[in-house]
Amino acid sequence: MSDAVTRAADILAEHRNSIDRLDAILVYTLGERFKHTKAVGKLKATHDLPPSDPTREAAQIKRLEDLANEADLDPEFAKKFLNFVIAEVIQHHKQHQT
Repeated sequence: MSDAVTRAADILAEHRNSIDRLDAILVYTLGERFKHTKAVGKLKATHDLPPSDPTREAAQIKRLEDLANEADLDPEFAKKFLNFVIAEVIQHHKQHQT
């Protein structure tokens, strides 16, 4: 291999190692987040509260869009991601209510 190709392969490996570490951080962060939302779901079920809170969800989506803009991340992607997470959380909360 030429020096340029070897250097490109090294740079690619560095990027992939960073991506792998970030993926691990995302998974563990989501795990921690869902521990808290599970506790919230149980609390809501115990006190007969609705599984979703549209006002909070809208505020969180706006907050995440702002954070995405600050992080140079597509805010529409951030919004879709949070909507996916919220939908999953609501499903968990509904399971606690049955």
